Amino acid sequence: MKKIDSIPTKKIERVAKLVTTGVKVGGNYLKYYGEKVVNPSVTKDKLHENNATDIYDGLKELKGSALKVAQMLSMEKNLLPQSYVEKFSLSQFSVPPLSAPLVRKTFKNYFKQYPEELFDTFSSESINAASIGQVHKAKKNGKDLAVKIQYPGVRESISTDIALVKPIAIRMFNLQGTSDEYFQEVEDKLTEETDYKLELQQSEAVRQACQIIENLKFPAYYPEWSSDKIITMDWMKGKHISEFCKHETSQEKRNKVGQTLWNFYMFQIHQLKKFHADPHPGNFLIDDNANLIAIDFGCMKQIPESFYKPYFEVSTPSALANMDYFKNKLAELEIVKSTDSPKEIEFFTAMFHELLTVFTEPIHKPEFDFSNPDFFAKIATLSEKFANDKQLRKMNGNRGSKHFIYVNRTFFGLYNLMFDIKAKVSINDFEKYLS
Repeated sequence: MKKIDSIPTKKIERVAKLVTTGVKVGGNYLKYYGEKVVNPSVTKDKLHENNATDIYDGLKELKGSALKVAQMLSMEKNLLPQSYVEKFSLSQFSVPPLSAPLVRKTFKNYFKQYPEELFDTFSSESINAASIGQVHKAKKNGKDLAVKIQYPGVRESISTDIALVKPIAIRMFNLQGTSDEYFQEVEDKLTEETDYKLELQQSEAVRQACQIIENLKFPAYYPEWSSDKIITMDWMKGKHISEFCKHETSQEKRNKVGQTLWNFYMFQIHQLKKFHADPHPGNFLIDDNANLIAIDFGCMKQIPESFYKPYFEVSTPSALANMDYFKNKLAELEIVKSTDSPKEIEFFTAMFHELLTVFTEPIHKPEFDFSNPDFFAKIATLSEKFANDKQLRKMNGNRGSKHFIYVNRTFFGLYNLMFDIKAKVSINDFEKYLS
């Protein structure tokens, strides 16, 4: 894989890269429409494939929050064409790494000494490269270690990247009025993800709180060999969850992994009210005994009680059966507002009732089989329906608490992982860990 010797960090450099990518995408559309004139039967499959490749190639050179967007989108399997999902999925744990000289230089800038001066051995070739940093294998005092090094300029470019994305998102989602709190929520979370000292503290806190959960493992972390842009932890042996899903033939092991993953998330959400909000395959390993290993806690989301209570109350069967109560909960969650017209209230009440009736189906049953394609087919149907709803496009998309962004993202990501694992789980099993 080609190594990267530099990353654009200045605003003008990053804008130029995005403009170049936009020109390529525009060219793909011109080519597609030209072929369509000659051959009306031509589909958009090749267009999607070319666009996905060009967009991903541009983002992977920018890294940081720009590439993080691709990583987030790769989890939205029902919202994007398959070409985009496949290409953007590479951002989860397989992107072009920094070259060895740049790694050495970056490490010296961050830690004031070269890696070979700190560790007994240090592999200059990265084992894993993702959106914000890359991982190298090292050894110290007989311990096998994983050393995550943040890409240079990532933290400093977050505000620039958000500013570039903001006008596009406002137009795409018709965010009328002020929507600054949404963008601030994303910017704050991305900034937290670039603070490795904070990640180390969060990782240790989760490890301590969740060690009671069976079949769940965590690495130990080493503050003495870490900094705000370098984090050192135990080297954990296991295969990525994507590899496990692709090759595992034992349903018993799939159920074991799925149950552990489900219990892990439900315990965090309902006991800790603070949870790992980045559930993509690159953040989990599976060992030979089908134990789940959680290895990244840069993105954590705290749920305030004012959001937690109505969020889960609105999803109960009794709430879905009582429309007056349901509307009141939507108001508490800022989905319907006092400034909405009767038409808007009626539209969004019906829309969210339909969404929640489907989306909460797993938590209304004692057991749920996530290998059942019918459930995900319903979600895909709803996604397509609302994506093509002309009335929705005209409605003000600026609604809902800012907390929806990462809470919903987590549930979508968790559902997708559970579907990939094809696990049948006991939904309320996590309750045995609650205090």
